[in-house]
Amino acid sequence: MHLTVNEIPRLIDISAVRTDVQVSEIKLVAEIAVKYNFVCAFAMPCFTGMLINELKSYDSIMVGGVIGFPSGADTTRIKVETAKELIALGCSELDMVINVGELLSGNYDAVYRDIKAVVDTAGGLPVKSILEISYLNDDEIKTGSKIAADAGVSFVKTGTGWAGKPTTVNTIELIREAIGDRALIKAAGGVRSLKDLEAMYAAGCSRFGISVTSALKILEEAHKREGLPFNGGIS
Repeated sequence: MHLTVNEIPRLIDISAVRTDVQVSEIKLVAEIAVKYNFVCAFAMPCFTGMLINELKSYDSIMVGGVIGFPSGADTTRIKVETAKELIALGCSELDMVINVGELLSGNYDAVYRDIKAVVDTAGGLPVKSILEISYLNDDEIKTGSKIAADAGVSFVKTGTGWAGKPTTVNTIELIREAIGDRALIKAAGGVRSLKDLEAMYAAGCSRFGISVTSALKILEEAHKREGLPFNGGIS
C-alpha cells in the first residue's frame, strides 16, 4: 500500500510533547503544520493555548490537548479539570493516558471510570485513550483496549512516546482484534519510517502521533518515492 504525499499529513498528529520543548519549537510545529497541512498538532498543556493561537487562522488543522502525560496517574478529578481547561482553550481532540497502574493491578472498573469521566466531560469531542504499551503484555493491551472502547473513546492510542517500547504492526493487530470496529486506532511511539507507517495503516491504524523530525523524514521518503522535490525547512 502506497500513500501519497498529500494523504500522509492528513493521518499525522504532529507533536512537541517532550519535557524540554521550548517556545521556539511550538512556533516551528505550527509553521510545519501549515506548510504540510498536518491534520492535528499537539503540545504540552502549558503551550497548548499558544499553539491554538498560532493556528487559529487554519481551519483544516486541529489542535489537540494532552491529559495525564506521561504517567496516567493523575486523579480522575485532575484529568476532568484538565479536559475542561483544554476544551475552554479551544482543543478539538483530547489524548488521555489511562491509569496504567490500575490496569496492571487488575482494577478494571477504576480504569473504565477514569476514562469514562473524561469521555463524558468531552461532550462529543474525540477522546483518544493512551494505553502506554511499553508497560503492558499482549493480554493487558487487549484488556485495556476493550475497556477504552467500552468507555466510549473515539481512538485507542498505543503510547505517549515517552517510554522505550515502540509501536509495531503486531500492536495494531492486537488492538484491532480486541475492539473490532468500535473505535479507531492511533499509533504513537517509534513510528519513524514510511514503511512502518504504511504497514500499520494497512493493519488498521487510522492516525499517527509523530514528532516534527520523524514526520518530516517520513514525508521526505514519500516525496522521494514519487520523484518530487522536498524542502523540509521553513521558507
